[in-house]
Amino acid sequence: MSEPIKKNRNDEASSVIKNHMMWSMGAGLIPVPMVDWFAVSAIQLDMIRQLAKLYDVDFKQTEGKAKITALTGTGIARLGARAVKFIPGVGSVLGGLTMAVLSGATSYALGEAFKKHFETGGTLLDFDASRLKKYYDEKFEKGKEIAKDLQKENESVKSKADISSMLDHLKELADMKEKGLLTEAEFDSLKKKMLGA
Repeated sequence: MSEPIKKNRNDEASSVIKNHMMWSMGAGLIPVPMVDWFAVSAIQLDMIRQLAKLYDVDFKQTEGKAKITALTGTGIARLGARAVKFIPGVGSVLGGLTMAVLSGATSYALGEAFKKHFETGGTLLDFDASRLKKYYDEKFEKGKEIAKDLQKENESVKSKADISSMLDHLKELADMKEKGLLTEAEFDSLKKKMLGA
């Protein structure tokens, strides 16, 4: 296979992994225990299916599930985050954030391990989880950092959007005051409420 084609396929595989990692993070925020796990599992299975197609590897769903479980374990690491979700209020937020990072990291590591295996001509039939476990663990640690960075980036974008929305709302209030639709006192009162003062 020529180098440009190989590089292009590698880029496509990385894109598949990144997209599924972000979807997994979103599914990890589902506040209902077990529903999040099933959603993430389905996303990861779809990622392996897409990678198999990209590398012309025969894909069977039952084999895919078995190989994912063999590499990621039974999900014990996720149980801690899921258990936190049972705590009312804070628990679901805290557990969701933790689960989002773990889900993203697991999907990233899983995708990278299968990508490496498929790149060397491997198939689902000769996939050896014990051989790839160390590589998976390394990529899981890297995936946690990437997931945390994505989370911070998302929060930053969200807070910028919130600020922009607040400024737009303030302009609207100022226009209403200028047109005589709001008194000075009403304007000040609404402005303080919006700014949380």
